[in-house]
Amino acid sequence: EVQLVESGGGSVAAGGSLTLSCGMSGITTKSYCMGWFRQAPGKELEEVAAIDTDDYTTYGDSVKGRFRISQNDARNTVYLQMNNLEPGDTAMYYCAKFFGQVNSDCYYGLRDISKWPRDWGQGTQVTVS
Repeated sequence: EVQLVESGGGSVAAGGSLTLSCGMSGITTKSYCMGWFRQAPGKELEEVAAIDTDDYTTYGDSVKGRFRISQNDARNTVYLQMNNLEPGDTAMYYCAKFFGQVNSDCYYGLRDISKWPRDWGQGTQVTVS
């Protein structure tokens, strides 16, 4: 059973930085994609960033140039480094695992949440004021 646990959320002033972590366990597939998504109150789930097991990365337009997704060599933790945070970044942030054998799987899987089934973490709150 895949288990994903997010951590690192908190409150930060505008212009500040935070780094989120997603601890992963129970993954048995060799190739896959890990994504970060966020949902603000009253808004739809929004794509943030994704990375596959070949270290291909892709970003949502609203965070490009400010956020960076990465993973450790053991492939058991995915990070989201968030810089120059804005009040509009306030949301619950979720990590998710989904299908990813080639780069385009990760690219389209980030942008179309209905494209493949995915495993989700419980989320971590980020508040920017």
